[in-house]
Amino acid sequence: MRRTIVFAALATAIAGITPAVAATPSPENALAYIIWPLDGTVIQGGKFWVRMGLRNMGVCPKGVNIPNVGHHHLLIDTELPPLNEPIPSDRNHLHFGAGETEARIELPPGKHTLQLLMGDHDHVPHDPPVYSQKIAITVR
Repeated sequence: MRRTIVFAALATAIAGITPAVAATPSPENALAYIIWPLDGTVIQGGKFWVRMGLRNMGVCPKGVNIPNVGHHHLLIDTELPPLNEPIPSDRNHLHFGAGETEARIELPPGKHTLQLLMGDHDHVPHDPPVYSQKIAITVR
């Protein structure tokens, strides 16, 4: 039996297949939302505060594996990532793994989109995923 498991893991690694990640369930009616800025806001200068809201669910740091909690990820100028994989960490996917509900960010002048996506203890979106509406802002 043990040989079979080891062989299957080795075959998966050689084939380059990534096994699906089991998603953490989200509570019924959970909702992420952006408190500030509002959709259509014009920001003077590139630095501003983003305030993140959440209903029917708790915020906690990454690594905390208890039911009905997660942490925020801010998606900037991008679409939702694959919802069955860990959320990327780059300039378009900001992680707030300390359980932050507000952050000061800086964006270059121009039009930008912002959207929140909750991640579980492993940065994987919940099932069903909990994300905000996408908003548009302009930085001058």
